[in-house]
Amino acid sequence: MIQTLLVSSSRDFFSHLESIFAENDVGVTWAESGSKALSMVSDQPFDLIIADETLRDLTGLDLAKKVISINPMLNLAIVSALSPHDFHEASEGLGILMQLPPAPEKLDAEKLLKHLKTILILTRKTI
Repeated sequence: MIQTLLVSSSRDFFSHLESIFAENDVGVTWAESGSKALSMVSDQPFDLIIADETLRDLTGLDLAKKVISINPMLNLAIVSALSPHDFHEASEGLGILMQLPPAPEKLDAEKLLKHLKTILILTRKTI
């Protein structure tokens, strides 16, 4: 089973993602802050972390920088209102799987899950 950590101060923010993940047998764990997420990443295995653009204590990109120092192989998706070019410039070298729009919808969740499954198939045993 794919294990995902959703990081946002509002559980409603990722409701579309959570419903698509539930339909696809993807485990979902929540963290309400960047520091909580970092603690959880150190203790639990996750296949994907999805972070809101702005958290209580960090930005999503700042969280990504800290996460890769703990586990550089973790897949990350970050919500960002930046243009794709500006997001690429800001996140270069962080290995972010995907930029999500400020209000992720069902189609965004489906696209993200498809990308993640492809990566997991290529990099490890099974899903």
